[in-house]
Amino acid sequence: MANKLSGMKKLITASVVLIISTLFAAGCKSNGIEQKGSPAYIASINTWHQKRIANLKKENGWLNLAGLFWLHGGENKFGTGLDNDIVFPKGTSPGVIGSFYLYNGAVTVKINPGISVTCAGKPVKEMEMNNDLSGSPDVLSLGYLRWFVIKRGKDLYGVRLRNLNASLVKDFKGIDTYPVNEDWRLTATLIPYNPPKIISVPSIIGTTEQDTVPGSLEFVLKGNTYRLDPLEEDGQLFIIFADETSGQETYGAGRFLYTSKPDSAGKVIIDFNKAYNPPCAFTKFATCPLPPKQNYLHLKVTAGEKKYGQSAD
Repeated sequence: MANKLSGMKKLITASVVLIISTLFAAGCKSNGIEQKGSPAYIASINTWHQKRIANLKKENGWLNLAGLFWLHGGENKFGTGLDNDIVFPKGTSPGVIGSFYLYNGAVTVKINPGISVTCAGKPVKEMEMNNDLSGSPDVLSLGYLRWFVIKRGKDLYGVRLRNLNASLVKDFKGIDTYPVNEDWRLTATLIPYNPPKIISVPSIIGTTEQDTVPGSLEFVLKGNTYRLDPLEEDGQLFIIFADETSGQETYGAGRFLYTSKPDSAGKVIIDFNKAYNPPCAFTKFATCPLPPKQNYLHLKVTAGEKKYGQSAD
């Protein structure tokens, strides 16, 4: 009897392994939706997406943004009081915390007596603040609040506010994505611009930045050739693109995508399964770049993240 049971267990195990293998060979399913690719590849994309969600929820993620306030020259009082130049959300801080002073491109903060604001754990009374483009912005803290100075364009300075207790962080349910499909992992060739091309990159707040493009990424899909102009960022290529799903199934202002730099043969892997929503898809307090006109693809990129909070039909 024991031998028969042992034999049955081996037969059942073998059958389960065969079924799983067959599913992955034909295209496995997740939550009833068919995915396509090797088990290792599908697992790697799912892991990447889980890390992406975790990063959004971190203290320096995008879900806790609670305000963006542009500074005018001179003194800018701030706090929850309605007569301040900068009004923090009701109930989050004292009525008047202090003032920011903007003079000749430098931002100084002065904290009123009796208010316990810190920077890197040390009490702050008065200090000049490094902005986000410095690479090491000064972040001030008061309770659940964090804020720092950002710079956009030539002379636009603002204060970005975070609330670590923001409801969006607590209530966040994730982001809908297209089924993982390894067919959207494409090999492209970087065709260098000589000299590198300077392009204008607009932003959602109306500013325009001049950026350098090392070359054109060219790839072929279903017999058609497409091109994208990437930027260089943190040792990688950064692509801001839109396609025929934008505004319908995906975020209207386009999506972002990183790739490694080209190999010795000029080849680059563009994996659209890692295309993701810009911060502006989640919050009105971000200042996202928009796709340059040459990065509008005349095809439907049915891979990566969909519109936040909406599933595509």
